[in-house]
Amino acid sequence: MSVRARKDEELLDYSYNSGLVLASIALSMMAAFTGLSVTRGLSRLSVGQRQTRIVMGAVALGGGIWSMHFIAMLAVRLPIAVAYDVLATIASLLIAILLAGVALLLMHFTKRNLSHIFLSGTVLGAGIVAMHYLGMSGIEFCRPVYAPSSIFAAGLAALAMGVAAIWASYGRRTRANILIGTLIFGSSVVIVHFTAMAGTGFLALATSPAFTPALDNNQLALIVMVSAFVICGAFLLSGATFLAVPAENQTAPAGADSVEPDMPEPSPEPAPLRIPVERGGQTQFLPAAEVSALRAEGHYTIAYSGKDKFFCPWSISEAERRLVAAGPFFRVHRSYLVNIARVTGFERRRDSGICLFEGTASLDRVPVSRNRIPALRDALGL
Repeated sequence: MSVRARKDEELLDYSYNSGLVLASIALSMMAAFTGLSVTRGLSRLSVGQRQTRIVMGAVALGGGIWSMHFIAMLAVRLPIAVAYDVLATIASLLIAILLAGVALLLMHFTKRNLSHIFLSGTVLGAGIVAMHYLGMSGIEFCRPVYAPSSIFAAGLAALAMGVAAIWASYGRRTRANILIGTLIFGSSVVIVHFTAMAGTGFLALATSPAFTPALDNNQLALIVMVSAFVICGAFLLSGATFLAVPAENQTAPAGADSVEPDMPEPSPEPAPLRIPVERGGQTQFLPAAEVSALRAEGHYTIAYSGKDKFFCPWSISEAERRLVAAGPFFRVHRSYLVNIARVTGFERRRDSGICLFEGTASLDRVPVSRNRIPALRDALGL
């Protein structure tokens, strides 16, 4: 992927600072891990919490793409001083964050199937390429020139590895898959950057001034790295606070009072959610936690609880509206809602799946639609 200049122009020789190159690779991996980790397990959260976590993931992934690129460019040693246009540099950061956010929204607010995985990975890969070349356009006092083959190779690598990263991370949402996705995505940013740079040359402009920047490349790279580390660390720590900690697991330090005197009175616990059922001509209410599943029966539902099953006046859509947002219920099929806490097993079939139950009358298994399997596995922690 050689770069050719006109006869009256000569390309500048350049080299790399190996320390900054290694730092850019490490930063790419850290950002990838942060972005993919803070978006794990979102199906158990409210819509507002999911949106917040997706913003965090987009900033981590998009900001990581940009930070890797910027530090790798600071690693370039040219015989002339260069600077970066602020508008183009900020625009390259914003486009990376925007497209990373779109990719995450596709995975968390649409059906998680192969077509959406491919689309999400394509958007993510496009963000890497767009950020790189937009950022390169901001170089001042010299002009980058590109070999067309390097643009094609970088674009192809970005799209392929973007799809691979999303497929690895979202095919199954296990810790191992997150780590594999981290390696693929972190590597993709590095590979795309240096593939593009292999076909890039630099021409000095006739008006290139001699100046000394206020910060040298090492100092500027250090600022970017520390900022990225603080942001990623804060996101990882704050992301953990979205997970509820059971009260019985919260212990006070030895010798501390059980309630601090200046603490406000705790707000009353909300009443436990109940499900109306009909029995003997009367309407009774079952605690939602005791119900294993609800099955659609025309415009009504059948509730399964222990050894009994009950007629419920709610439709399956009404039950989903009331139960999914307020408790551990999940819509696994057009005709079934299940209580995740009462599922005792899960089987993957060829084109579908099955939730298993024990100790529930007339209900030992519930079918799971193929397009709901990834989100269900996520909710079950698989």
